[in-house]
Amino acid sequence: MFVKVALNHQTTYRFDKFVYLGPHIARLRPAPHCRTPIQSYSFQVHTPEHTLHWLQDPYANFLTRLTFPNPTAEFKIEVDLIAELHPINPFDFFLEPYAEKYPFTYEGDLAKELIPFLEITEAGFLLRQWLATVDKKPQFITDFIVAINARMREEIAYEQRFESGIQSCESTLARKVGSCRDSSWLLVQIMRHFGLAARFVSGYLIDLASEEKPEDSADLHAWAEVYLPGAGWVGLDPTSGLLAAEGHIPLACTANPERAAPITGSTEPCFSKLDFSVTVSRLQ
Repeated sequence: MFVKVALNHQTTYRFDKFVYLGPHIARLRPAPHCRTPIQSYSFQVHTPEHTLHWLQDPYANFLTRLTFPNPTAEFKIEVDLIAELHPINPFDFFLEPYAEKYPFTYEGDLAKELIPFLEITEAGFLLRQWLATVDKKPQFITDFIVAINARMREEIAYEQRFESGIQSCESTLARKVGSCRDSSWLLVQIMRHFGLAARFVSGYLIDLASEEKPEDSADLHAWAEVYLPGAGWVGLDPTSGLLAAEGHIPLACTANPERAAPITGSTEPCFSKLDFSVTVSRLQ
């Protein structure tokens, strides 16, 4: 049994005058390892006179590079996709025997391949203090990561933060509040401090109606993934405290959050207005 849904995502920048746009990069196509079947996908640029090239970055994410030869007063991108939401058991994976319990050490060539995802870039006082409170006795690795993810949900309140960029781990811990990208980056750094390879994920979250939630919804979202030998990348969503499942559609997975931004680029100096929407509807 599955639910087929159509997702529409529109991002529009309107400028107060005609301006030249620098090259833009869009990271808005489902990643190769997306477990939710994508039946169709469309990416449209409604700004006239542009060129579009698809490529893959070093992490195998799909990128769209856009260039604009002439000035424009509007820049609009639209994504349409149809997804089949089959129930996914996020614990349906195998583990290599040596990685069944925490702590473990990545073996051989795998350890070399995971170096970018083990880099620790934040180690402030509050973060070190938080790490010291975690039970680090030998235990099943799934219990270890699930407990940390659930604790993120309990201790870091969610807020919609419209400012660009990511809060530092110290700021998130001090405020005890953060956007999905703030708490996800904190979780990535925590996992790396414990010797677990982790990466930042930007994607769509489709949330179907339930007893607690009367309507279907969708939005851009962020979460983390940790690499477990035998299982591969396992998604952890600190906003909900749950593992990623069929509603999580990854778009870009990177070692650093700046490389996962949905849209990056530059314009001439001007005033601009951003309109943004993500909607979802059931097809069957």
